[in-house]
Amino acid sequence: MEVREYAELVLLSDSLEKKVTHVDGPFTDDAPGEPVDVREPARPANLKFAARRAAPAMPKPGALVDPVRRAVAHHILANHELQALEVMARVALLFPHAPSEVRIGLARIMQDEQRHTRMHIERAAMLGLKFGDLPVNCYIWKKSLEFESVLDYLATLPLVFENRNLDHSLEFASMFEAAGDDRSAALARVIHNDEIEHVRFGLDWLRKLKPEAQSDWDAFIEHLKWPLRPSKAKGDEFQYEARREAGMTDEFIAKLEAALDEEAAAASPNTPDQNH
Repeated sequence: MEVREYAELVLLSDSLEKKVTHVDGPFTDDAPGEPVDVREPARPANLKFAARRAAPAMPKPGALVDPVRRAVAHHILANHELQALEVMARVALLFPHAPSEVRIGLARIMQDEQRHTRMHIERAAMLGLKFGDLPVNCYIWKKSLEFESVLDYLATLPLVFENRNLDHSLEFASMFEAAGDDRSAALARVIHNDEIEHVRFGLDWLRKLKPEAQSDWDAFIEHLKWPLRPSKAKGDEFQYEARREAGMTDEFIAKLEAALDEEAAAASPNTPDQNH
């Protein structure tokens, strides 16, 4: 299948089934076409993006002992995965002149995102909640509307959102296990392993497409749009080894780990005034 055809299928169809049903490869990129800037994905009526703050918040860890709250968590996570899938499709249509290796690699990752979405939908259903029965937000999608280059995408989705999920996925696995839900925990660990490869893809192509003399870190910072920043690329339980597996240097990992502490120190009212 052509990458463009696949992206159109995912992004322009208002059928959830069509969006998330596995598409067989191999993918080709012989007819990338001209740039198309899709400002909102087609979705069924019950999955249209809700007004700000209308979607439910992620349940607190202690609440996940309740299967109803675990279902809500899976519903929210399914929408996260669906947004990631749609953002990747948007990037494929917006940047048709990107290297074919990037676009074909993106299509392969989209297959993972489809699978992740299906997994969360199916788990929510088993816990009694149909996907679309709750309002859904558009935070990840909205960030893609600011992309001006493939490098912006690489810095944002793989190196912030998926990078952060290296931590969150295992945090959820632990919380689900604590709630006695081994099936949900196993799902989260599968996604964690996939995210390592997704982050690796983003970092590899950031290195190939940035100016040769620019560091990985500086390229990452340059292509983030506020309020996204390095502190947003990590969770509470920082996974060093997963980031090493994804190809990050020790220097990059150290800067990422320090980002939140430095941000907090800069914002503290007790921070000494460096001008005096």
